[in-house]
Amino acid sequence: MVLDQAFLDTVFPAERTDAFFDALFGGAEEGAYDIRLVCRNVSDDKAELAFELHQRPGKCLVCNLTYGLPQVFQRHPVLNVAGVARAIAEKLGWAADSPWKLGSTQEKSRELHCIPFIIERA
Repeated sequence: MVLDQAFLDTVFPAERTDAFFDALFGGAEEGAYDIRLVCRNVSDDKAELAFELHQRPGKCLVCNLTYGLPQVFQRHPVLNVAGVARAIAEKLGWAADSPWKLGSTQEKSRELHCIPFIIERA
């Protein structure tokens, strides 16, 4: 099964980025990037996704502390990564409690960083 972008945008809507920065900094305008959930690959026993961090105009993604974000993403209630993992697992026909993990931040370019998001079939 393929996880299409329309489904992923429903599970992790664009507005969640502003809500995250509003909770973190008291204002969405303080955020240096937009977060988008994308699918890289789905096999019978693993879904490989990523949270892409796209630099916002006039902001500096490289100047931000994006390397500590996996730990923040894992725990932050606004991002609700556990809920995202549950919705994806259910869409794939897997157990709702399928294990998931976030990898280390990867710098793809100065304007794009990615946090790998892996869900394994339970």
